[in-house]
Amino acid sequence: KPGMSRCPPIGLCSDIPHVDLEINEEEPEPGILELLQILRPDWCLEQVYMKSFTEGITNRLIGCFVRPDQRPDPDSDLVLVRLYGRHTDLFVDRSREVQMVRLLESRGCGPKIYCSFRNGISYEYLPGAPLSDRLLTQPHIYRSDLGLHQIKNSESEEPVLWKKMEHLLNLIQMNQSEESQESRWVLRTEMVLLKSSLSRLRSPVVLCHNDLLTKNIIYNKEIGTVKFIDFEYCDFNYQAFDIGNHFNEFAGVSDLDYSRYPSPGLQKDWITTYLKNYSQETGSEVTEQEVTRLYVHVCKFSLASNLFWGMWAILQSKLSSIDFDFRRCSLSFTQVTQKPYVETLRLHRSHNKIMFKPQAVSINGHS
Repeated sequence: KPGMSRCPPIGLCSDIPHVDLEINEEEPEPGILELLQILRPDWCLEQVYMKSFTEGITNRLIGCFVRPDQRPDPDSDLVLVRLYGRHTDLFVDRSREVQMVRLLESRGCGPKIYCSFRNGISYEYLPGAPLSDRLLTQPHIYRSDLGLHQIKNSESEEPVLWKKMEHLLNLIQMNQSEESQESRWVLRTEMVLLKSSLSRLRSPVVLCHNDLLTKNIIYNKEIGTVKFIDFEYCDFNYQAFDIGNHFNEFAGVSDLDYSRYPSPGLQKDWITTYLKNYSQETGSEVTEQEVTRLYVHVCKFSLASNLFWGMWAILQSKLSSIDFDFRRCSLSFTQVTQKPYVETLRLHRSHNKIMFKPQAVSINGHS
């Protein structure tokens, strides 16, 4: 029978219990009930209900609960069990993920993690609902966004972006035929061009979520809080990448609609609000020049976001068992019109000239 142990010391991960159990992805219920015997020993397993959350396209997420009148502890209302997607350990550092979740939990930005097991983790349910497209554009929502960027680290961190992109390219090469050599060359050429241009911008390196689609942002209307979930890609990265990626996510995932992409006015207001929150520690005023500078950087890094997720989707189309059209998704990500793409990277810094949507002139689609 599986028992609890402590995971190996990995930074803040050292106090996370680990259960030596693998849950069958196709028939998860017996394994989940075995896990709940450890996590919720007071629950009557015959009275446990399970609900599958179907919106994820990387992993499988299942909520477990008993009815309130059968619950010995009224606070233990719902336990989330996340089963890692097939082969995702090839491009997701699971030890680093747990470390990041613990760090964010300690700062009040993320859920409490209950344990890890061989092919997943279990953590608390955050009351609230994923952001809707309408809520995403509301000032009272985005004024609460990205507080994790203010979390300091005692050691100097390198941005994870280029290392992750290089790793994805290597995995794509291992899982594609020789006939795909030209497409891999195109992807590498684009990555080199982006790295050369974007590295010169000196965007600050901060703790980033790196996957801020609407379903990963939980809004609790009752108490007015915004929290994040799904920290698989969370790590230190460029500030402008996280914001540019977030703006790309306005367009959706399976139902891409770039009419939802934030207008220049909304982007400017969002960035102004963000900078005011970000500079609270210094008490300095946010200038129009600072807003414009970050706006330019965000527009440029949004291109890197599209390319990154394009590579990710190409790989997932080969490896994932989840019912999702990753191939169509990857084509949307990586359709690059070269001349406008280069013009975006050379974008003039004059405020009056910054009036475009990056996806409209370069890469058609992102999730």
